[in-house]
Amino acid sequence: MSVVTIRNVEFLNNPARFLDKYKFRVTFECIASLSDDLEWKLIYVSSPGQPEFDQELEDCMVGPVPIGINSFEFDCDAPNPHRIPQNDVLGVAALILTASYKDQEFVRVGYYQNTEYDNDEMKENPPATPRFEFLVRDLATKPKVTRFMIKWDSDQAAPGLQGGQPSSAAPAPFAPPGSAFPRPNAMVTDTQEGFAAGGSVPMEGVQNNWAAASSAVPPAGSMPQRPF
Repeated sequence: MSVVTIRNVEFLNNPARFLDKYKFRVTFECIASLSDDLEWKLIYVSSPGQPEFDQELEDCMVGPVPIGINSFEFDCDAPNPHRIPQNDVLGVAALILTASYKDQEFVRVGYYQNTEYDNDEMKENPPATPRFEFLVRDLATKPKVTRFMIKWDSDQAAPGLQGGQPSSAAPAPFAPPGSAFPRPNAMVTDTQEGFAAGGSVPMEGVQNNWAAASSAVPPAGSMPQRPF
């Protein structure tokens, strides 16, 4: 059982200009004492199958964390335009929010982001060199939420782990193919596809069969190798 559970992720400026900061509020529940801070990262994935283009937009520590409901606001810069391949500027990209405790990732929330020009003329005839000042972004309202089993302070050892390593019965870790951010010793407990109205990320009623179609999935062929 996870000691920390995300209860709500609310983007405060979506949609927005491409170069605007990302601003959102995370609400989570903690049910036991923690001896260390929580680490939160925001990662922009522009090119499926090419992790060298992934950009870590923010890495912050939150703590000390009291038992109960807690929240904080995330504010970070947009991705560096010069590090995005020109062919991957427009269309679908991904934004991944991760949370870790003592270098153990325990939850990953992934969003599809669509980027396009703000006027019909440029949409119909995109310039050869991207004009970022005319781009707007829009994050999908349904994320994919994956939780990982880790060792918390109150655990002797996480179920399914032997000596800190996955047992033979433990399923393979869930991570984007070729991702620069895998968790090789993490055991996936469940994955939820879908996003409730109002920006909440309910952790109950998890759908293990996340391959089912939803509005969060981009058009076929747009991002074939990069699930969350």
